[in-house]
Amino acid sequence: RQAEAEREKRAKIIHAEGEFSASQQLANAAQVIGSQPATLQLRYLQTLTEIAAEKNSTIVFPLPLDLLQGFLNLPSTLNGRETPRETPRSV
Repeated sequence: RQAEAEREKRAKIIHAEGEFSASQQLANAAQVIGSQPATLQLRYLQTLTEIAAEKNSTIVFPLPLDLLQGFLNLPSTLNGRETPRETPRSV
């Protein structure tokens, strides 16, 4: 019974060390991405490449609403009005 408790103790320690190491690596990645904004775009493209290799039939492309602002304002621009619509905010 004591040996089983020791094994569980070691397993929990190993698991905690793994979690700590993973959190350190995520913090380092956040620093790199924060200092080099292009890295986030490259990671996004790499993820799309990996998804495409899995032969899934549906891929959802998240787009920033700022990118769509021109299309949202298109009807008012075509009607001669120059009042831009406000971009909806995501929750």
